[in-house]
Amino acid sequence: MSRIGKLPVPVPGGVDVQIDGQTVTVKGPKGTLTHVVAEPITVERNDEGGSAVLDVKRPDDERLSKALHGLSRTLINNMVIGVTEGYEKKLEIVGVGYRVLPKGPTQLEFQLGYSHPIIFDAPEGITFTTDGPTKLGVVGIDKQQVGEVAANIRKLRKPEPYKGKGVRYAGENVRRKVGKAGK
Repeated sequence: MSRIGKLPVPVPGGVDVQIDGQTVTVKGPKGTLTHVVAEPITVERNDEGGSAVLDVKRPDDERLSKALHGLSRTLINNMVIGVTEGYEKKLEIVGVGYRVLPKGPTQLEFQLGYSHPIIFDAPEGITFTTDGPTKLGVVGIDKQQVGEVAANIRKLRKPEPYKGKGVRYAGENVRRKVGKAGK
């Protein structure tokens, strides 16, 4: 049995979960998220002892069912966490003259050593936070979308291995190479 899949998903107070066939909708203080659970997996709501939990079940021990069991449970758990706490991914900018300027909560302007500034617009549901000219955060309720936007920002100028200049995740370890030996 899947260790992750058999764990119940706790539903905190203030979160409304609706299950309509394979569609699970989670509504909380920060917003609403919807996910269609893959076919063999079922989701049931149990109100035991005053606290609601969601049970993710699989019908058999086929390879596909096993693979989707833990995945479906984790995706539903991420939705519950997203509508209650939200997600944030922090990025750092390293390099002389490299900086970010906020142009509102959903737009950033980057100076990354190119001949022109780069304007980056946030998709719907994502906002940006900046802590000074070299630190920024990507905030949202959908974990997958937050990670994708952070990866797209990092892609604007990946950290290079010689001086470490570029956009990196907070705490990311960039492996450095030795430059060419001089005479």
